[in-house]
Amino acid sequence: MSRSCDGPAASLIARPEGDLVIALAGNPNVGKSSLFNTLTGLGVSTAHYPGTTREVSVASARTPDGIVGVIDLPGSYGLGGQSEEERIARRALTDLAPDVVVVVVDPMNLGRTLYLALEIIDLGFRVVLAVNLADEARRAGIAVDMASLTAQLGVPAVETVATRGIGVADVVVAARREAAAGSPAPIHYGPDFEGFIAPLITACAAEPCLPGGLGARATALELLDPAHEVAGLLSERVRRTSADVRSVIAEHYGESAAMRLARERHGLAGTAGQAAVTRQEPSGRLPKDLWSLTTWPWTGVPLVVLVAVGIFGFLFFVGEFLAGAFSGLWETFASPGITSVITSLTGDGITSRVLLWGFDAGIEASLAIGLPYILTFYFLLGLLEDTGYLNSLAFLTDRAMHRLGLHGRAVVPLVAAAGCNVPALVAAQDLPTRRERLIASTLVLFIPCSARTAVILGAVGHYVGWQPAALVMAIVFAQWLAIGLTLQRVLPGRSRGLVMEMFPFRRPSLARVAGKAWAQFREFLFIATPIVIVGSLVLGGLYESGWLVYLSAPLAPVVEEWLGLPAVAGLTLIVGMLRKELSLQLLVALAVATASFAGAGLTDLMSPSSIVVYALVNAIALPCISSVAVFWKRHGPSRALAVVGASVVLALVAGGIVARVLPLFGMQ
Repeated sequence: MSRSCDGPAASLIARPEGDLVIALAGNPNVGKSSLFNTLTGLGVSTAHYPGTTREVSVASARTPDGIVGVIDLPGSYGLGGQSEEERIARRALTDLAPDVVVVVVDPMNLGRTLYLALEIIDLGFRVVLAVNLADEARRAGIAVDMASLTAQLGVPAVETVATRGIGVADVVVAARREAAAGSPAPIHYGPDFEGFIAPLITACAAEPCLPGGLGARATALELLDPAHEVAGLLSERVRRTSADVRSVIAEHYGESAAMRLARERHGLAGTAGQAAVTRQEPSGRLPKDLWSLTTWPWTGVPLVVLVAVGIFGFLFFVGEFLAGAFSGLWETFASPGITSVITSLTGDGITSRVLLWGFDAGIEASLAIGLPYILTFYFLLGLLEDTGYLNSLAFLTDRAMHRLGLHGRAVVPLVAAAGCNVPALVAAQDLPTRRERLIASTLVLFIPCSARTAVILGAVGHYVGWQPAALVMAIVFAQWLAIGLTLQRVLPGRSRGLVMEMFPFRRPSLARVAGKAWAQFREFLFIATPIVIVGSLVLGGLYESGWLVYLSAPLAPVVEEWLGLPAVAGLTLIVGMLRKELSLQLLVALAVATASFAGAGLTDLMSPSSIVVYALVNAIALPCISSVAVFWKRHGPSRALAVVGASVVLALVAGGIVARVLPLFGMQ
């Protein structure tokens, strides 16, 4: 066997500890991450390779037979393409060199999902097949013969239901057995094809060393692609042989050698999948025509409207009820205890009041919006995702998204942004290109989240009327659309075509949805809560020291003269970076304090047109600091500052124009 010329691979991510290290690979939506979560539980760490946004997660799991290191690769349809997912999955495999690769496949699309397994086997890795979603397959009338798969591909196959832990232990046992079995047997394709590549395999085997830790056969298969980087690391003799072999294959089959290899893999995957699968009449599945109803524009668009109204109606009424209930419980049980502890340590002075701003009001502010609105929104979004509806929504909106430089899958983070911008920014990182991720993330920051919507409805809708509230929403939408069209024209590149899996509708698992919603909500808490606490401490210090009112004076030229608002409103808009509805609450509190009459209400402090302008500026300017922090992390400080600056300019322009136009229509 040829010796590798490479030293130890340098990787940003450390190989997980364990006497057995396995990597999990698979197409998107086959349950790979569920298998990872079931195996590892807590203690997961993630990292990005330089210049990428795709995460590779690593963890260790304790099993009865020892410690197992687990690597969760990005979901991908192959390893030879140019997408970031495929490049990172390939690099992580070569860098981290797992003992066994567990390839998670979908029994309902077995022939297609086996293609990735064949690519990994061809690279020389030991492989175990985890045939996941077995419960879904049975409901669809599909049974997979594990023995047949093992016999045809020469690798062990295990049936699993990862979300319920079924078969997970068997996967680990099979991986241990495979790791101890020695060098894996290669996959052989058609006899003509094997005959053509035999001279190239022989030439590679004669090399003193091979790059990337590859064997002779794996190197020969890589060389069928003339653009592959491995060619430049080999001798002239091997390069000449590879050129001859590619020429013979192209002449014989009438297509390139790389294309022929892909066709051989697809053929074997399809044959193996067809031989292993038996189909019966499905039972208990949702009707097949649901997909047509949700993707045909004449029925799909009304369904989108109904779903959106249902979600946001639920969030508005149920979320507001839960927020009120949480605040009541906090004031009854948590706040007195926190107050008692802080005052006993610092006394009843300015220091204790500032600390209470952070550790009482700040924590309550984070949880009062997080638990009722964001966690609830995650759960509702998870239900839509688990049923497969988001997949049809992406298909339905693909043409419209292309006009914004995106494709249909971008609708998921854009919908999520209406609940909270933070999780939507996280979801935007699943888009395939940097350009699409930047466009989607920027648009997310200009979508009114539930807190901004609450200000519009609570201020304009309640005090002025629903028509002005609808006007504010229309202006925000028009500006958002203009931003998207501008980014599409300004940023170089173009959106990729939508290639997506047509998954059948299925009954959602409440346990799976709840678990995923909680996992996503924890990330929000870790990002947002510390920022809100620190920001509240700073705000409390300015307020309690009296500096907050004095700081409003420099804002007067813009806030008073251009927007027609009280100068103190400018400070509350800045405070809105912590929490948008807090700006409205603080405006009333500060204005009452400066006006010196306790019975003042919002309409006593500002005219109807000023309330409209205030809500409009609040909805556009200065995204919340949690969103800015996530955007900063994903896209860098320069782009984050540019977007924040643009939001301020656009808000001031729109607010100033509306402040001058509304009186012309009789609104003072």
